[in-house]
Amino acid sequence: MYTLNCKGKLLVIDKPLVMGIINATPDSFYESHLQKGMVATIALADKMLYEGADILDIGGQSSRPGSQRISAEEEIERVEPAIKLLIKKHPDCIISIDTYHSKVAAAAIDAGASIVNDISGGEMDNAMLPMVGALGVPYICMHMKGSPDNMQSLAHYDDVTKEVLDYFIKKIADCARVGIKDVIIDPGFGFAKTAAHNFTLLKNLSVFKMLGKPILAGISRKGTIYKTLGITSGEALNGTTVLNTLALQNGAAILRVHDVKEAREAVVLMEYYKNG
Repeated sequence: MYTLNCKGKLLVIDKPLVMGIINATPDSFYESHLQKGMVATIALADKMLYEGADILDIGGQSSRPGSQRISAEEEIERVEPAIKLLIKKHPDCIISIDTYHSKVAAAAIDAGASIVNDISGGEMDNAMLPMVGALGVPYICMHMKGSPDNMQSLAHYDDVTKEVLDYFIKKIADCARVGIKDVIIDPGFGFAKTAAHNFTLLKNLSVFKMLGKPILAGISRKGTIYKTLGITSGEALNGTTVLNTLALQNGAAILRVHDVKEAREAVVLMEYYKNG
């Protein structure tokens, strides 16, 4: 069991949690999940909370391969109003901000978010880790090489599991030095990884339990699924459920997904399976 102190709200992980993805961006890889204005954003959040989302993950910048970078200021303009509205409507909901900009993280936490989800592990903004330490909130640290616009050219490893494990050993120590108490690790499926790398990491996910931190698996509707099956991201729900189930079996504590209902069902069934 793990506990996360989310600005005074204690989030207990005694069974796997479901994190719903909310993209406040115009260029998500999963097109049917794009949000056309604030009304649609809030409606999606309402739906996810109703279906059992434990955390809502809001991002204002796409991190799909080859995506273009935007400024922290533009990112804040996209996410800050949505967070404020969501907290007003659902005061008890746990919101994470998906950003690698320390300025965005600070603005989002001030607006009502209570977790920082950083795809770069602090590598794209040197102020991020000290900022999170000062904010006193949980930090989701992901493994990635380079940045989203060049990461796929860097997908080279002698031993992907060992390299990612070594990365987290160092990052957990870095986080501790700046006062970050609650760290969640994310192997970064699809970020500077080929499909073969992703399947290897999924198969070896339980190795990361030795770090003593909650493991987040974010593989929802990614290319590893739809390219392997020869389908589109819109058709990848069944494949997502299969890989989410494998992630749960191998130790995932949080599933980051586009489809909350189906992920919640996988969690419930897996808990009955393990306890039966």
